[in-house]
Amino acid sequence: MAANPRGRVETIWLKRAVRGPMDAVREATVVEAAGLEGDANNGRSHRQVTIIEREIFDRVREDLSGADPVMRRANVMVSGLPLADSRGRVLALGPVRIRIGGETRPCERMDEQCDGLRAALSPPWYGGVHGVVLAGGRVRVGDPVFFEADG
Repeated sequence: MAANPRGRVETIWLKRAVRGPMDAVREATVVEAAGLEGDANNGRSHRQVTIIEREIFDRVREDLSGADPVMRRANVMVSGLPLADSRGRVLALGPVRIRIGGETRPCERMDEQCDGLRAALSPPWYGGVHGVVLAGGRVRVGDPVFFEADG
């Protein structure tokens, strides 16, 4: 069923309100065609879930020590699985299935969080990915992450 490589869910965040604080949680319910239950962006049409890579943020912090992954304002951070060039692929987060719609480009809000963060996240795919929920379920920190086999 799972194709290698495999990664894992490192962190899950819920946004209380648009531009509001991001709260780290150990698990969250992901709703098909909507996003994370209780998240301010739940129900968006094409950016229902946003995902970043821990390895990218480790590189960013080498040059920008004040940067923290929560500043990217994504819903999920994964490790062990590169997300670059994944547009159109189906990503599994435990039982949840997300079709990757594309790259999430950093905006000016990144520099509001940490001066220089927008530029640090500007290389292709450094800002992570966004997608739509094909199959919902309960996602937990530590769940396996992998791309489903391509058609």
